[in-house]
Amino acid sequence: DTPTGQVADREITAAYDDLDAVREFARQVDVVTFEFENVPAATADAAAALAPVRPSGHVLHVTQHRLREKTFLRDAGFPVTPFRRITSLAELRSALEEFGTPAILKTAGWGYDGKGQVRINSGNEARGAWEALAAGEAVLEAFVDFEREASVVAARGADGLCVSFPMIENSHLRHILDVSVCPARVPPELQHRGEELARRVLERLGVVGVLCVEYFVVRDGGLLINELAPRPHNSGHLTIDGCVSCQFEQQVRAICGLPLGSSELLRPAAMANLLGDLWEGSEPDWPAACADPQVKLHLYGKADARAGRKMGHLTALGQTVEEAANRVIQARERLKPSVNR
Repeated sequence: DTPTGQVADREITAAYDDLDAVREFARQVDVVTFEFENVPAATADAAAALAPVRPSGHVLHVTQHRLREKTFLRDAGFPVTPFRRITSLAELRSALEEFGTPAILKTAGWGYDGKGQVRINSGNEARGAWEALAAGEAVLEAFVDFEREASVVAARGADGLCVSFPMIENSHLRHILDVSVCPARVPPELQHRGEELARRVLERLGVVGVLCVEYFVVRDGGLLINELAPRPHNSGHLTIDGCVSCQFEQQVRAICGLPLGSSELLRPAAMANLLGDLWEGSEPDWPAACADPQVKLHLYGKADARAGRKMGHLTALGQTVEEAANRVIQARERLKPSVNR
């Protein structure tokens, strides 16, 4: 009853480290991909021995580990938040003296939706933060007073050609993506800069498939790369209804060696996530949300609704970004007003 299992011809359910099951799976397909970057390298290697893995295990290796990812970006000349590798409380205190506070301490690997990170507001909080993270290796990032968060979803085909979607503007709530709008409300030159940086990242990593570059838009008008996601991204879900070819179609085209489709934005679009909190007590009022003919509902088919779990999303189109955003937020509020207040 997994979401993809509901539409796949065959489903294999096993632990990631069950390499016999991985090999059984790889023997039955023409190409392997992933929708989650916290897959062990040994799993990707076992699959790659029997079928192409796209994006490659190298891309997975770099992007699933914050320190490797940030080091790759910095060494390649991409703009990133200042950071330091931390392996002890003494190193943390030294880095805090260098960066000042506030600062963000993150686990070096296995982070998702704000997990594995803590904000340090003063040097006195160093010990508590280090002990709370309980990690042998971490990354300390200088705090960025950004104007907004944005992302560019891009695809690179087997022939090396890249196609980017327009920059998307993102709002988070409790470290989880809440609402995305496209195009981002930034100057055209910043849009182009974000798309160009994304293209360069895909080329430098040798990506075949879709990758999302998440940015901080800083107050001086520049961009800093926050993190990479080597897969279709939550912020890009609005491309399903808003673009000629969505990010999922681009992923399939890229990994199967097909020409990439058009990423043209048909109309301004907005996406609102639907978290499991909406199911508390009763089923959400779907007809109320869909009463607006410009709103589309997408449910993922997950079995259990839990607080904070992404269960689906709404997308709305409009003549302007503001109209689309207001439309999708109002539709979500109609699902269960008491939860949204």
